[in-house]
Amino acid sequence: MPSPLGASPLAQRDFRLLFGGSSISAIGDQFTLVALPWLVLKLTGSPAALGLVLATMALPRAAFMLIGGAVVDRLSPRRVLLAARGVNALLVSLLAALVLGGAIQMWLVYALALGIGLATAFAYPAGSAILPQLVPPTQLRAANALFMAMRQLSMLVGPALAGLLISTGAHGVHVGVADATGLGLAFAIDALSFVFSLVSLVLIRVHGDHHPRPRDGGVLANVGAGIRAVWADLPLRAFVLYAAVVSVFVGGPIQVGLPMLANTRLVLGATALGVLMTANGGGMLVGSMLSGLAAKLVRNRLGLMVLGIDSVAGLVLAALAFDHSTLTGAALLATTGMLGGIAQVTIVSWIQQRVAPEMMGRTMSLLMFTFMGLGPLSAAVAGSLLKLISLPTLFAGAGLALTAIALSCMVSPALRSIGTPLRVPDAA
Repeated sequence: MPSPLGASPLAQRDFRLLFGGSSISAIGDQFTLVALPWLVLKLTGSPAALGLVLATMALPRAAFMLIGGAVVDRLSPRRVLLAARGVNALLVSLLAALVLGGAIQMWLVYALALGIGLATAFAYPAGSAILPQLVPPTQLRAANALFMAMRQLSMLVGPALAGLLISTGAHGVHVGVADATGLGLAFAIDALSFVFSLVSLVLIRVHGDHHPRPRDGGVLANVGAGIRAVWADLPLRAFVLYAAVVSVFVGGPIQVGLPMLANTRLVLGATALGVLMTANGGGMLVGSMLSGLAAKLVRNRLGLMVLGIDSVAGLVLAALAFDHSTLTGAALLATTGMLGGIAQVTIVSWIQQRVAPEMMGRTMSLLMFTFMGLGPLSAAVAGSLLKLISLPTLFAGAGLALTAIALSCMVSPALRSIGTPLRVPDAA
């Protein structure tokens, strides 16, 4: 039964299970987020190779993200999420075994990255679609804030521990690649964390498991219906297009730039990368805690708030061009994290209240496509650009581009109108 209005989402048994399993898994994910780029750099020393690995993960994720959303809307989000995370657990376990056994090669990294990206295409929309089924609409902002806070707490703990583990492993036995022992253990910890998430998903009970939705038309027809529904909603369409542009111009340079910054300009190496990611997570944690206050202050002007936040965040990112200190870089990334945390919780909650439940998977998959599909594709371009331009130029260009895009979009009536909950009509 739904909990009373105003009660904490944690009063819901199924929400507690999802939150607990996801919390442990999120910490494990941070180990791979630090270890994978470090593994590629140690195997190749090439930023272009790092960008290509990120693109290899992004291609199947981008190609199948919308299909994943349609499958989620046709089936139970819990079942789709359970299958996708199970596949990821197997792939990360294999990666750990290959690194520890000294058998890892770049072609294997590309193959495993491809598989992880494909599974993630189904996991992300399923994870976003399941939350509105576990809590009432009035608790969605609180539930999203809890998940955001959990993810950022994991970014406070995980990257720093991962960086320390990898650096400590460098003093152990080297098998095949420098830092192999620490890298292998980092991947193994992530694989183990998936077990907790899988157990929690097995225990969760969702209405859609026993009352499946009608399957009108094929999967591709459902994808088309989802795109049409988003396109018909002018403010939602405007935000998705804006997010896509930002992801292309900013997401890739940041994904490639931060590991290169730690590897070439900061003396602590992998530990510095962990510290930078931890600082960003800490900032997002603070931002998620401030999101409720920010939403009350701006009321129905969420669009203007997001554009204002992005214009400031762009200037902060551009300042990384002058960074030679781990402490300074951490301060800059903590600031961008705080701004991003405020924006993400308010926007996601607005979308979840605005969109009909039967369209949730497709809508969230389209939104995630703009960030997780397009961003890593631009990382491949950014890695290649670093052969032609300097790292400071990359950071300055990305940050100033974000500021320019955000300021120019402030004249858009559709983006300025974001903030009013409204359910779109049902679609097939």
